[in-house]
Amino acid sequence: MKMAKRDPFKASTLLASPRKPLDLEKKMEEDQAQLNNHDQEDHDFVRRPEGVPSPGVGGTFALYSLICRHAKVSLLPNRQVADEALSTYKLEHPPEKSNSSRLKLLLEKHKSLHTGLLILVLLGTCMVIGDGLLTPAISVFTAVSGLEYTMSKEHHQYAVMPITCFVLVCLFALQHYGTHRIGFIFAPVVLTWLLCISSIGLYNILYWNPYVCEALSPYYMFIFLKKTRKSGWMSLGGIVLCITGSEAMFADLGHFSYTAIQIAFTCLVYPALILAYMGQAAYLSKHHHAINEINFYVSIPEIVRWPVLTVAILASVVGSQSIISGAFSIINQSQSLGCFPRVKVVHTSDKIHGQIYIPEINWILMILCIAVTIGFRDIKHMGNASGLAVMAVMLVTTCLTSLVIILCWNKRPIVALCFLLFFGSIELLYLSASLIKFLEGAWFPILLALVLTTIMFIWHYATIKKYEYDLQNKVSLEWLLALGPSLGIARVPGIGVVFTDLTSGIPANFSRFLTNLPAFHEVLVFVCVKSVPVPYVPPAERYLVSRVGPASHRSYRCIVRYGYRDVHQDVNSFESELVDKLAGFIRYDWCPRHDTICQGNGDDMLQSGRSPIESRLAVIGTVAVSGVPASVSVGFSTVESVTDVVNMEPAGGFEKRVRFAIDNESESDEQSEKEVQLQEELQELLAAQQSGTAFILGNSHVKAKQGSSVLKRLAINFGYNFLRRNCRRPDVALEVPPVSLLEVGIVYVV
Repeated sequence: MKMAKRDPFKASTLLASPRKPLDLEKKMEEDQAQLNNHDQEDHDFVRRPEGVPSPGVGGTFALYSLICRHAKVSLLPNRQVADEALSTYKLEHPPEKSNSSRLKLLLEKHKSLHTGLLILVLLGTCMVIGDGLLTPAISVFTAVSGLEYTMSKEHHQYAVMPITCFVLVCLFALQHYGTHRIGFIFAPVVLTWLLCISSIGLYNILYWNPYVCEALSPYYMFIFLKKTRKSGWMSLGGIVLCITGSEAMFADLGHFSYTAIQIAFTCLVYPALILAYMGQAAYLSKHHHAINEINFYVSIPEIVRWPVLTVAILASVVGSQSIISGAFSIINQSQSLGCFPRVKVVHTSDKIHGQIYIPEINWILMILCIAVTIGFRDIKHMGNASGLAVMAVMLVTTCLTSLVIILCWNKRPIVALCFLLFFGSIELLYLSASLIKFLEGAWFPILLALVLTTIMFIWHYATIKKYEYDLQNKVSLEWLLALGPSLGIARVPGIGVVFTDLTSGIPANFSRFLTNLPAFHEVLVFVCVKSVPVPYVPPAERYLVSRVGPASHRSYRCIVRYGYRDVHQDVNSFESELVDKLAGFIRYDWCPRHDTICQGNGDDMLQSGRSPIESRLAVIGTVAVSGVPASVSVGFSTVESVTDVVNMEPAGGFEKRVRFAIDNESESDEQSEKEVQLQEELQELLAAQQSGTAFILGNSHVKAKQGSSVLKRLAINFGYNFLRRNCRRPDVALEVPPVSLLEVGIVYVV
């Protein structure tokens, strides 16, 4: 989605006119209409009960973020009280003192458990990426292998591999168009394929062995395992391929609703698969002595093999598209939560959040997918690798869901234990059967997961260390307020936007900037673009704004919050939006307090005064209150110490001020003076915007401190710096125009 651009001059003019309530109300109505049309899906999520994800929200990182909202297990110490007041963050059910609290206290107390939980999530994530690599390879290769029964053996030997690689190249080359542009052919292809295999299966059942329907009874499963014992258990590693693809359903949730998927799977997909597998079993029951290799195409009547082969190739492309979209989605989530190097995320649809495309990952997956196809050249080995990846993802998801049952849904631990034992035992049985075939292809997803987990953990570890370094080396606000002409510091026209990861205090890169260039802009804004562990942040709650110092200093702090599935807007819109929010905050800060203070989490209605150094953070946005458009601001205390940031406790309550435009001719002298100051500050903001905006970014280099272990030096000095040099730069990720960019070099010793 893209934010609609606003006219900053018009916004500032409206905000600078306290005696025009009709114009202000009209602007609020326009903003509210834009908000309703722009993010209806976000508001649908707000109304959904906590712990039940909205459409398109799924995967290991979605479960991990849900756990992080209910327990302090995140390793990144940027949690704020204001985050817990988000409408998409608030807990539907208050945590119980018994049951979940013991597990919660245990998880929060031991940092090693935080690290272990993160590594478990990273392993599951990497297995999903591995599945996104293996599924296209095995799906297309299996479909194309049907040429064996339609051409001679000599031609088949030299035709299958080039055709498979060509189809894979076309599959990945079409990804940048987005699902919404080519998805109209998906439903007919899948429907044709399901009807095709179900019809062939029904034909084989009736023609070869109608009694095969009795195999639906679980009794024969136990008889089979009892008779075959070890060989039957080992065969589970191949049987698991019957359920591959189900782990990619969370990607389909980005395009369809729960009800649509449930109806389609129950009434169409499941019956078609059962008929297809029973049809193959019926055919093999009469031909098992004459067949050396089991193959799907053997049971297909010769007269329809070519049409079935064509539909199979198209269906393999559609199925691969789903898991590739799932890999993109989970990489985007991990990147938003600071667990993956910066990559470019392209949202291919303005209406559907789940449709994204990541160019770098797309081409890397294509190269690896072709390499796996050429390297293995065997369906059996690729099937073993894919089966292990699928079962590992399912087992990790089951473990995380059991934690969600206790921590988020407040169920009894016995319920989570039963859930874990029932599903986990089945998944462990299949996983162990896949691990037995380690040398027959199952080694590949394990190796890939270890490499990707190492990369993601190194990036996350270095990100945490950089944040802690910034917290320990930030400059005091008194230092900023003391700067002036007496120290040789000049104020130049324009707006200076200083990007930082800190939510309070002055970053060290700004002091380095003043050391080399003793001047800064008339309007100074410290911007922190922050990810919150929620899927979406409504636009009305995205901006947290406060003053840094007195009003005369013209310095502000702006925290921009995004969910892990939100779209980061382009810099032109961001600049206009930032000025608009600053103007709204200035008006909120100077206008007479016609406030309604609403009750927070407690029974007390509190109204705290502002700090003389840095004012309270205020949410600046437009929402509807009782059908009337109004600007709402929620105040939160700022945090100044490392301990306050790391060990943040939820506030007992917060104040909500609902402000309306009131045209009162009989204003006091004090109010008139405030209006004059309001006009002056808004005019200076508008003049600064017209003078130009400069974006100040830190160009960081990280190195391990002396005395660090060899492993840490390798991870930081070589691993992280290599990733940093070869991923997207911060200015590219934030889409900062090069002509307005000022980089400040800073060395992090962690």
